[in-house]
Amino acid sequence: MCRNLALAATALALALGAAQAAQAQAQSMTPVASPPQAQAQPAQAAPQKKKKASAQERIDAERLSPMARAAFWVREVNIDPTDVVANVRLASALRALGQYSDAAESAQRALVIDPKNFDALMETARAYVGEGQGFYAIDPVTRAAAMAPKDWRPLSLLGVAYSQVKRGDDAQAVWRQALALSPENPAVLSNMAMALAVKGDAAGAEALLRRATARPDATLQERQNLTLVLGIEGKLPEAEKLLREDLPPDQAEANLVYLKRMAPNQAAPAPPPAPTAAVDPHSWAALKGAGG
Repeated sequence: MCRNLALAATALALALGAAQAAQAQAQSMTPVASPPQAQAQPAQAAPQKKKKASAQERIDAERLSPMARAAFWVREVNIDPTDVVANVRLASALRALGQYSDAAESAQRALVIDPKNFDALMETARAYVGEGQGFYAIDPVTRAAAMAPKDWRPLSLLGVAYSQVKRGDDAQAVWRQALALSPENPAVLSNMAMALAVKGDAAGAEALLRRATARPDATLQERQNLTLVLGIEGKLPEAEKLLREDLPPDQAEANLVYLKRMAPNQAAPAPPPAPTAAVDPHSWAALKGAGG
């Protein structure tokens, strides 16, 4: 990070010749008593230290776009590089922008300050998974899971990391543990489904994703993963229906082209472009791109 350094310079111009002439003229006209005391120069005000944002401002910042959030938390880190929360939040914003390497660096700065910080461990792992570097996510997320044995999130993320390094049995085992803690959790079911899709079991992936999307707490990501799997299976009418329900027209059209190219019984096309919809690190597309 670059720090903004405030540089202040003051230039003083002293007209000595003019002052001496004026003094000589005054002495020739009147006797001089004791010379007046020189006026004390006002002390130069020290530059004010920038203040951190208030608690409410920090809460409000989390509602901003990823770019605006990143700018906000960069400022907070510049004010206090030892602020663990600011470093973790900056990592989250950078990850949302796809800057996974910078996100990992920011999260690791927080870990230097507080090695047992759960959020910093999770953000470090998420950044590595987002970059397709699941091997490096395993250690921090395993430590996070040990710190919070009743939290399903580290186990879900650990399963993705295992999947990226081809440890499929280990991935399924920790995902089952996550489901024991949070039954029918849509995110966990979706992760399991994407791993099956990568292995070629699209039907099994579809079954899990239908369970996930049926849940009231399912997100757009689970629906988009189902759309991808339906495209793999060649079930384009249903896939198109979901796309047009969930995405703006231009993104829906672009993703539909992508799905048509992936559909079975197509002549071998050139490698299709990535979908324009935001892709979560746990999605089929991200896992496939990481070598799944």
